[in-house]
Amino acid sequence: MSYILGVSALYHDAAAALIHDGRIVAAASEERFSRIKHDASFPVLATRYCLQKAGIPVEAIDHVVYYEKPLRKFERILVSQVTHFPRTLQSFRRATFNWLTDKLWVRANLSAALGVRPETLLFCDHHLSHAASAFYCANTPNAAILTVDGVGEWATTSLYRGGPGGIELLSELQFPHSIGLVYSAFTAYLGFAVNDGEYKVMGMAPYGEPRFEDAVRKVLRLRDDGSVDVDLRYVSYHYSATDSFTGALEDLLGPARFPGSPFDPQSAEGRRFADIAASIQKVTEDALVGLAKALHRQVSTDTLCLAGGVALNSVANRHILQRGPFQRLFVQPAAGDAGGAIGAALWAHREVLGQPLPADVGLRPDLGAAYPDAAIGELLGDLKVRHEVLDEDQLVEHAATDIAAGRVIGWVQGGFEWGPRALGHRSILANPADPAMKERVNQRIKFRELFRPFAPRSPWRPPAPTSTCPPAASSPSTGC
Repeated sequence: MSYILGVSALYHDAAAALIHDGRIVAAASEERFSRIKHDASFPVLATRYCLQKAGIPVEAIDHVVYYEKPLRKFERILVSQVTHFPRTLQSFRRATFNWLTDKLWVRANLSAALGVRPETLLFCDHHLSHAASAFYCANTPNAAILTVDGVGEWATTSLYRGGPGGIELLSELQFPHSIGLVYSAFTAYLGFAVNDGEYKVMGMAPYGEPRFEDAVRKVLRLRDDGSVDVDLRYVSYHYSATDSFTGALEDLLGPARFPGSPFDPQSAEGRRFADIAASIQKVTEDALVGLAKALHRQVSTDTLCLAGGVALNSVANRHILQRGPFQRLFVQPAAGDAGGAIGAALWAHREVLGQPLPADVGLRPDLGAAYPDAAIGELLGDLKVRHEVLDEDQLVEHAATDIAAGRVIGWVQGGFEWGPRALGHRSILANPADPAMKERVNQRIKFRELFRPFAPRSPWRPPAPTSTCPPAASSPSTGC
């Protein structure tokens, strides 16, 4: 019997996941406890929750697995800094300070932060963590695996074969040629924050037409073999610490949108931005479909497992399934860096320790902390919040009555979600039949852009060889 703790940290969306004999006990992002969105710090609070859920002390952990290899990542950063010097002078100063004071010493810092023994710590390649998070949770003996994100150590896109013997790397694209980083550069161009606003671009895209597709294809060039490369004249993420696109992109597409400025899809400028969003979304979809086709030529299977931050683009996932050669698609619900915590732990159990995994490793969307009714009632009482305790039938009837009357309700049940999608465990519910409801919720409750869409609540089905995407991947959601 062994306990393995998987950890992602130090960049964005830190998380911890605990497995016991190959089965997931608990998993959570640090932000859910710290209340700092995309919290990158060591997941101390998330780890504490995982240990409490298992009912074990930290000393009972046999192995701690970090989701990437810091030395290889530092190598890539140094090579990039030297290659593009002197433009990298500012970012070199920032990078060396961050790495030499913090990120390079993961073994010592992580063991100190979590209270684990340094000798228990293992390191897994970043994209392999992504691949394991999808394949080993998909409940299928064989699959093609595609991981796409900004960048790990060097890889930005990786193609794998998954089978009874483990996960085999077939090919990869390397930095600076990155679908994810180009999408993030367009996110910044459209006035949103990198590593936070990409789903807003996906939500803006339906308001436009892809009339800038040819221009975008000059930036992200798609090859017949499924690979891509980037024209580096238009981007600056490979040498700048603060900017992700250059003036050449504005020469190509026009002035960038100022962050926070109003977006009116009926105005000429608003239509231009919507059309640019539609164009980068279309090119991204085509790139992913091309990669899926290339992977299928190498792996004879009808199942594709998908992970990495780009896998959170649920609209693109639909295109992969509809236009690609695979019949079944499984997407890790926490497809971004947080999901690497589960992947790293499962990889260590299966491929380092050589232990078999159970037929069902126990992936669920509600792996986070749950709070009993009594605890909620006690908290409301302490806060002097007027409340009423109802049985389940009364609660459902009361909620339905409120929604039908045009009220907006907050719904809490079970453990909180694993991944960024709201799946009904922590959700805002309102009447979709009211034409004014979308604007009301966006403007007065969520305080966000009026173009942002909503997702239907669909029931969770555990992944099985005959299943398609879990709701986190198949719903046309932007994570609201």
